[in-house]
Amino acid sequence: MNNLTDPSEIRRLLDAHGFRFSKSMGQNFLIDASVPRRIADSVQADRDCAVLEIGPGIGCLTAELSDRAGQVLSVELDRSLQPLLKETLSGRDNTEILFADVMKLDLDALIREKLTLPTKLVCANLPYNITTPLLTALIRTKAFDRICVMIQKEVAERICAAPGKKDYGAFSLLVRWYCEPELLFTVPPHCFMPQPKVTSAVIRLQRRPAPPAEVRDEELMFRIIRAAFNQRRKTLVNALSAAVPGLTKPDCERILKLCDLDTNIRGEKLNLVEFARISNEIGNFGNVDL
Repeated sequence: MNNLTDPSEIRRLLDAHGFRFSKSMGQNFLIDASVPRRIADSVQADRDCAVLEIGPGIGCLTAELSDRAGQVLSVELDRSLQPLLKETLSGRDNTEILFADVMKLDLDALIREKLTLPTKLVCANLPYNITTPLLTALIRTKAFDRICVMIQKEVAERICAAPGKKDYGAFSLLVRWYCEPELLFTVPPHCFMPQPKVTSAVIRLQRRPAPPAEVRDEELMFRIIRAAFNQRRKTLVNALSAAVPGLTKPDCERILKLCDLDTNIRGEKLNLVEFARISNEIGNFGNVDL
């Protein structure tokens, strides 16, 4: 069996298959064997689980997942890795590699057709350039019990940030609406070949059984959240009156008072329950263009 985190073995495999790293695809292969083991352990897969992986590289995390899960489906964009992965994952009958652009796939159809076991998970070393849109898409399918991914440390901190912190933003709230996030551990650049210029971090997102608050119009709530953080230096009154047609500043002040909030508050201080309450009150205004 190949040691898929040993630098000399990696170089042998790459040379044997004529592979060259692609900067545009953000390819960095792990050379610390403890990291893929820890990531695979963190997603808590067993034989009743189907795991979706994105970007297997040469397969070091894929192999760890294959040892634990009942089924692994790994989506890889770079077709030049096909002969290499055929070698490194040979004999793993529970593992399938799909060569496709995950950002162009119908995720709901993929899950329905390919992930056949009852518990569905995501575990991956995500390409940094698609982290935010891909995580958003994965979360919004509502199909996965847990998502455990390695991403850029700054993005992980933003996802896990609490209200009032400088990293707290609209993406923090989007993730928290659907999941409970947890930053597990960091991975320094020297654990990769070639070394990236940033530190990575592994996070686990546990799906919530239900959202943390009742809201009549989920899309309206997220529209309000985006407005609040697009104008971070503005008070929430100013941000909302500028973003929601038909909503005046006096209307906004009245809404905040109904929600027992200071009329000078900024959006970065609010949690999901408070944004949900504001959204519900805005929905009561008949003159607002929603």
